[in-house]
Amino acid sequence: MTKQQNEQITLVPLPQEELAIFKEEIQEAFMKGLQDSYPEAEDSTKMGPIPSDEDFEHSLTAKDSVVRQIVLNGERIGGVVLNINPDTQRNEVAFLYIKANAHGKGLGTKAWKAIEAAFPETKVWELHTPYFEKRNIHFYVNKCGFKIVEFYHKDNPGPNIGGEQPEPDEEFEFFRFEKVMTEESNDL
Repeated sequence: MTKQQNEQITLVPLPQEELAIFKEEIQEAFMKGLQDSYPEAEDSTKMGPIPSDEDFEHSLTAKDSVVRQIVLNGERIGGVVLNINPDTQRNEVAFLYIKANAHGKGLGTKAWKAIEAAFPETKVWELHTPYFEKRNIHFYVNKCGFKIVEFYHKDNPGPNIGGEQPEPDEEFEFFRFEKVMTEESNDL
């Protein structure tokens, strides 16, 4: 067996004292995606962190929030913030990231399989990704079996968090993805 075949991805609860570092890692990963998509931009950091501190805090304090480290051989290579609804089993991926030094090795796909295995009762997974994140779109559609089900833009603004009225956002357009879990989807 090759080393890559032996690699075991596990999901581990995040210790409270590592929350600030976890947030920095998520923001770094998301900013890298923005910078990779818009290399000609003068300074994408002027926009503030992505996700914003408020969005990150909201995801952590949501009623059914689950935060896990993605660990490979004892080292955190990424993380995930989920919203697990035990009543409907319609679950949401708020944030999923793999550190840049672990990209391109199939670890994201293994991490997604570990997430599915950890929540086998899920009927539908849902997530949102900006339209410019081609790498993420490829990953979710071609590697994980998601389908794009909606496109949010200025004429079709998505729902805002916290019960606020949605506002059109001309700069950031998003896709909404779903993966309906069936026997066949578990085999991906």
